[in-house]
Amino acid sequence: MSNSENSGFKPTLGAFDATMIVAGSMIGSGIFIVSASITQNVGAAGWLIAVWALTGFMTLTAALSYGELSAMFPKAGGQYVYLKESYHPLFGFLYGWSFFSVIQTGTIAAVGVAFSKFAGYFFPALEMTDANILLQFEYARGLHFNEVPISAEILKSGVLNIYPAQLLSILLIIVLTYINTKGVKGGKLIQTTFTVTKLLSLFGLIGFGFLLASKASIWNANWEHAWSMNTIKGSTTTPVFGVAILGAIAASMVGSIFSSDAWNNVTFIAGEIKNPKRNIGLSLFLGTLIVTVIYIAANLMYISVLPLHEIANAPSERVAVAASSVIFGNMGAYVIAVMIMISTFGCNNGLILAGARVYYTMAQDGLFFKKAGTLNKNAVPEWALWAQCIVAGLLCLSGKYGDLLDMVSFIVVIFYVLTIFGIFILRKIRPEMERPYKAFGYPVLPAIYILMGIAFCVLLIIYKPDFTWPGLIITLIGIPLYYIAVRNKKR
Repeated sequence: MSNSENSGFKPTLGAFDATMIVAGSMIGSGIFIVSASITQNVGAAGWLIAVWALTGFMTLTAALSYGELSAMFPKAGGQYVYLKESYHPLFGFLYGWSFFSVIQTGTIAAVGVAFSKFAGYFFPALEMTDANILLQFEYARGLHFNEVPISAEILKSGVLNIYPAQLLSILLIIVLTYINTKGVKGGKLIQTTFTVTKLLSLFGLIGFGFLLASKASIWNANWEHAWSMNTIKGSTTTPVFGVAILGAIAASMVGSIFSSDAWNNVTFIAGEIKNPKRNIGLSLFLGTLIVTVIYIAANLMYISVLPLHEIANAPSERVAVAASSVIFGNMGAYVIAVMIMISTFGCNNGLILAGARVYYTMAQDGLFFKKAGTLNKNAVPEWALWAQCIVAGLLCLSGKYGDLLDMVSFIVVIFYVLTIFGIFILRKIRPEMERPYKAFGYPVLPAIYILMGIAFCVLLIIYKPDFTWPGLIITLIGIPLYYIAVRNKKR
């Protein structure tokens, strides 16, 4: 069967599969790590749980609101389509451009590197930060000619570094991309298997933590001053007062929002879900609820096992490793390493599977590379998958994927706010459209999310400008690109 004969996606994913994509895409490495930086910012048990609960509330509210949009537009593309229909094609394009250049590809790169770093527990060579492969090659070439090449001196400066962990990350992305080019069934099997495994593993870790390692003395000490906010830097604790409290909460939520993001990935593959008008909204609710419960329970377990200073100062911010070492002894680090490898493998599969569908829909609208808008004989957008793979691989090599993700956390929330505000717009300008599912708590809950999202973004602009302006610039670069694409489309 040729590409032209594939007129559309095949609906092969049920409600359970869709729920596993939501949960699997959300749970990567964040829950094992970011509680350290949150505790550094807020320095109190109550505020640590409050940050995760606040993020969970925002995520659930957004997911329930997206249910209305997914039922109205049950086709591939998700948020790109919602923004295009609510406002103007430019808004959809700006989201798609940010999604391709940083949001999805950067997340894929970051999750891939997390996989490689924790694989380093079993293969020490992967943790080597002084083993620049290119530099070693250049020295070897120079020794052959009894001199050190000039290019080796350039590599020593750190301009271009390639380490074993980066290469494994790229290999992981390539393998998962290849599997997903063979059809959605292979990706579905990986997603379901790995998501169920990591959910059971997380529940097991939390359960063992409470049963085997929880100590009343640690728990009581952590909750003694639960709402006295402090910043913790090493052994120094500094109280936080007044408006600075809001800045500390916003800075903390960068990590928790990143850990809870990608829940909307299931909307990108609406064309491959059975009964999407029902199952997408249902999977959004169930998936985000499951993950929110797990995240809050995991942090309660951390608080019951580790003093706050140990959470804040966990080596390399690996809180779960520190907790697991208390629970399981010397084997704890290896237990968490296996869990994170399973978690990140499944997470990246979901991200790779879903992301390419956005570029496919953009190409169908004439706003992306034409080849991205074709399906292969397995009814998947193979060209778009490989394009995504290349950009994610380059971000792995750049070593700047973490910085890029920090930059766009601001932009991600702006797009969520715009998308949810689109519900109000569509109810006014397109009241005749069928709405099999309506946003829960409308207009109160969507309005609360919009206000919370705006407050988060404003606080980031004030207290963390390094996170905001670069991300905004990356997004705004999409404006001239949009008009170039429109001009080419008219030719």
